[in-house]
Amino acid sequence: MRILFLTQWFTPEPNFIISLAKGLKKRGHHVEVLTGFPNYPGGKVYKGYKIRFWQKEEIEGLPVVRVPLYPSHSHSRIGRILNYFSFAISAAIMGSFLTGKYDVIYVYHPPITVGIPAIWLGFIKRIPFVYHIQDMWPDSVKVSGMMNNGFALGLVDKWCNYVYKKAAKLVVISPGFKQLLCERGVQEEKIETVYNWCDDSNIFRKKKDEVAAAKLGFSGKFNIIFAGTMGKGQALDAVLDAAKMLKSECPEIQYVFVGDGVESERLKKRKEEMGLGNVIFLDRRPMSEVAEILCLGDVLLVHLKDDPLYRITIPGKTQAYMSTGKPILMGVRGNASDLVAQAGAGLSCEPGNPRSIADVSKKMFAMPKEELEKMGDNGREFYSKNLSLDVAVGKFERMFESIKR
Repeated sequence: MRILFLTQWFTPEPNFIISLAKGLKKRGHHVEVLTGFPNYPGGKVYKGYKIRFWQKEEIEGLPVVRVPLYPSHSHSRIGRILNYFSFAISAAIMGSFLTGKYDVIYVYHPPITVGIPAIWLGFIKRIPFVYHIQDMWPDSVKVSGMMNNGFALGLVDKWCNYVYKKAAKLVVISPGFKQLLCERGVQEEKIETVYNWCDDSNIFRKKKDEVAAAKLGFSGKFNIIFAGTMGKGQALDAVLDAAKMLKSECPEIQYVFVGDGVESERLKKRKEEMGLGNVIFLDRRPMSEVAEILCLGDVLLVHLKDDPLYRITIPGKTQAYMSTGKPILMGVRGNASDLVAQAGAGLSCEPGNPRSIADVSKKMFAMPKEELEKMGDNGREFYSKNLSLDVAVGKFERMFESIKR
């Protein structure tokens, strides 16, 4: 099959879909990518790139076409809107000329904007598209605070429903997403549930490197690591508040934040104001380096704001954490917590509740090493059998074959 990946974000920006593209290519399919110039999550164009009308390159054997956009990922609503819609317009116009004929288009996030080129390219090239839903819109933009106007949210909802109607298939990341779409009138047979995976070629479990741990300030501490985007949805103030409680209650516990995002600088400043010597911030780095850091941790943390939307969300880092074979402290209610419990891969705390975060952190600290290792092993085994890249590639391959014309 000839498959076009349509996505606003692609490598070197942090995302996991390059592994899907490579997995399909490995199975003999021709995969091309239509994307923007890399600027996420910081909103600044990456070093080595410059905004131009288009740019063609090859990344790990995959042909990639980049089209212009307005780089932004700040607190500014206008900046974020310009970022999304500039890509949508460029991809629709430039993509018409810069891409060829395909059997199917794989469309990745977000629907309000990437749906525009998906529908247009699908129409003019007579190609069915599969839309991969990572966030429920307009729910997610309301929760993030990006948009609160009821009329505007209503328009977004109508547009999303139109995109869903035009898609040949919808792929969701959790059972809760599927249930919500069915409640909103989408045909059940049109929806496929495929749990997110991670690029497990970069994830590995090895013996703890004490030298590397010492350099990072991990030595002599029970390190609970959060890795990924630090935005409003992650609600990480609660973790800092938990760290404040543990300064005296259990000083051996240390929280480590790896990555960046719109909240990272504010959180760093608050850490200094609170005098939290049991908190470390590490800047964003390549996934291979993040994997090595995760392997140095004792427990890996997932945390989101306590909101009905997030109760049907399974953050992508859940799968990456399972793949490392490390126990998980899950600060998300609902589907994500259920998945960790099903796998026997960790413990859950109440999201947004510093006391609960602190108490479960202390409980895991007090566990025998063998019990924590068993949790990690359970997660890794569950990931391999149910959530791995090979499992996902097989599901998408069968899906694409079923809709191609």
